[in-house]
Amino acid sequence: MNRPYTHPGEILLEEFVKPYKLTQEKLSSLLGVGIKTISEIYNQKRGISPVMAHKLARLFGTTPEFWLNAQVYYDLYTVYEKKQNEINKVNPLTA
Repeated sequence: MNRPYTHPGEILLEEFVKPYKLTQEKLSSLLGVGIKTISEIYNQKRGISPVMAHKLARLFGTTPEFWLNAQVYYDLYTVYEKKQNEINKVNPLTA
């Protein structure tokens, strides 16, 4: 794995929230969640859940898969970086 994947919270903030000039308060209201939830997503302390993926997709005209794929790629990258030595101890099966 080469470069780190971008957390979906950063994508949300940079590609959607800033262009629409949304505040945390406004976004949380539009999504029906607390401001703390939005803050934690922005700060990479919370991931995108399937429910949030659907809400974001509906709000911004994207797909839930867009949001969940971003989360999965980020999660796979970060866990590999943290557990690379452990993962590499597993030897592939041969026929």
